[in-house]
Amino acid sequence: MRLLETTKRIRRILGKSPGYVARRALHEGEREIDRWLAPVRERRLGKSRLLALAQATSVDQLWSRLRGAPFPAWTAPIEARVLDELVPGESVRILDAAEKACRRIVDVLGTGPVALGKPIDWARDYRVGMDWPSAFARSIDYVNRDRPSDVKVPWEISRLQWLIPAGQAYLLTGDERYAGAARDVLMEWISANPLAYTVNWSCTMEAAMRLFTWTWLFHVFAGSNAWRDEHFRVRFLACLYLHGDFTRRHIEVADINGNHYTADLAGLVMAGYFFGEVGDARRWRDIGWSGLRAEIERQVFDDGVDYEASVAYHRLVCELFAWPALFGQAVGETVPTAYAKRLCAMGQFASAYSREDGTSPLWGDADDARALPFGGQKLGDHRYLIGLVGIAVGNDELAAKFNGSVSELIWITGPNKLAALSTALSRSVPSTAFTAGGVYIMRHNDHHVFIDCGPVGLAGRGGHGHNDALSFEARLNGALLVVDRGSFAYTASFEKRNEFRSTASHNTPQVGQEEINRFDPNDLWNMQNDAKAECVSWRSNEVEDVLVGRHHGYQRLGIKVQRTIRLEKETGCLDVADRIEGEGFRQLTVPLHLAPQVSVTLLGTRVGLQSDDREFIIVAEGEGWTLEVEPTTISPSYGVLVPSKRLVWRRTGSLPASLHLAIQPAPSKANSGS
Repeated sequence: MRLLETTKRIRRILGKSPGYVARRALHEGEREIDRWLAPVRERRLGKSRLLALAQATSVDQLWSRLRGAPFPAWTAPIEARVLDELVPGESVRILDAAEKACRRIVDVLGTGPVALGKPIDWARDYRVGMDWPSAFARSIDYVNRDRPSDVKVPWEISRLQWLIPAGQAYLLTGDERYAGAARDVLMEWISANPLAYTVNWSCTMEAAMRLFTWTWLFHVFAGSNAWRDEHFRVRFLACLYLHGDFTRRHIEVADINGNHYTADLAGLVMAGYFFGEVGDARRWRDIGWSGLRAEIERQVFDDGVDYEASVAYHRLVCELFAWPALFGQAVGETVPTAYAKRLCAMGQFASAYSREDGTSPLWGDADDARALPFGGQKLGDHRYLIGLVGIAVGNDELAAKFNGSVSELIWITGPNKLAALSTALSRSVPSTAFTAGGVYIMRHNDHHVFIDCGPVGLAGRGGHGHNDALSFEARLNGALLVVDRGSFAYTASFEKRNEFRSTASHNTPQVGQEEINRFDPNDLWNMQNDAKAECVSWRSNEVEDVLVGRHHGYQRLGIKVQRTIRLEKETGCLDVADRIEGEGFRQLTVPLHLAPQVSVTLLGTRVGLQSDDREFIIVAEGEGWTLEVEPTTISPSYGVLVPSKRLVWRRTGSLPASLHLAIQPAPSKANSGS
């Protein structure tokens, strides 16, 4: 399997331009040389070499210099009383999470609560009890197709974000127990994961993501008694420096880049600012900023939508672009104007897709990734991004649109600067067409309809995008009704990976078993760019929003699909009209995947829905269609499945065909005469 994957990768590389092939060959050679050079690099970076790179006379002097440097998050003590006044119950939440961290209990990516033990097995997928070998990272087959293991579990554990509550608890209490627990975990990680060996070095992004957490942990615990030992200080700083050096040498650049490259660049900026003038730190900063300025223009459409076609990855990439801007401001630098403008647009998109209750759509892939997760808000609540971006670029108008919990942001600004995020200035968000990103959002009061009518992810390659052209999610009158299925798994199951990104898992018409964008079942990330969805017309006024969209995913079959979605703003009635044109005898399906809390009642030719104590009726019109209610599952977060139902209208017959669905609030009993 490893040979097969390597052969496929070589074929893909050879299909690129000669210049790209040459650069990639050099890059691959440098990576392979690490088999011999990495142990030498790690062995050489002891106390003397570290002090020489820093031009410092002692470890304490270097430590004090780094400790006194600016950092873009709040790392000073804070009173529990002050915290609870801003976020009631927050101190209890943090102390409970910190206690779990001290006991090494984690819950990541669907594992459920797991006791990692002592020492931690850093190469273990605790969900299924399987380990990766201790070997040179590039020789490890971390996909493990024939085993139900998921490399994201050890990667997530090694990011050490589960230690963040211990740091917050230390700032609340000053209890050295938290500092000692964090020190012990870090020493175990350093000892068990030599540079460029073990699965935790097999992806550069993982090293880059650790730079975020480790630099924050340093600024939190640097003054603690538990971190005074010189041996620990040297090991910690040396390993952190090697993370920056490793990220620079193994940066994941390709002809089309995504969040991995962005994470690498952002990690270099974080490490570069952290180390200041130590060794190559300035070079890391320059490389990181140069790449970020270029990539934000390439990866983010001018309307603010990340081109990976995923809400969850929009959040991650937005954070990755925002934190270097925050760090730059902290050291007195100005965020480039074009960079700030594109980052603001990302915040505007987050404002538009965030529903009134703080939930967000399950659009595209999701692996729950964050850069520095501080808050206790629910996983799907992205509203903090609005404030984060507003702070990062100094945009008070955007910051004023923030209306979520300050649980996240207090650990960035500190308790005294939250006035800039006053919800008194927040205003309702209008319906918005993100034409470049291909997302259309209908909004009014408690109605929110999210529609995909744009390109497949990663500039037409698929990436983290799904087969969701013309699919939609709907929250009407404050009740979430129609959702996509989410993502669930990547390498742990090729079958589940392809199932959840397939056409059948989205609320869009399907012809037979055909995919809108064809994909190789053995390739988890790429698709053929078949659909090319486009907006025929968009109209938004005080009375209604109307989108007419079409895609070309079945053009190879001689079939055209057009969908019209209309939201009546006052009543919350949602009309979905499909027209499938072509010739021949075809099997058609039009599914609606329901949110897990929705109950279904068949009322003759109608369907009754109940969600959050609100009732709705679906009326279907179209010749030759039958309806079935089927069990399904929704994945609200990575590795998690929740039972639900889906409505499926089916038709087998000659084309053309039409189906009109009207989702309406049910008449009140008083008005119905019952």
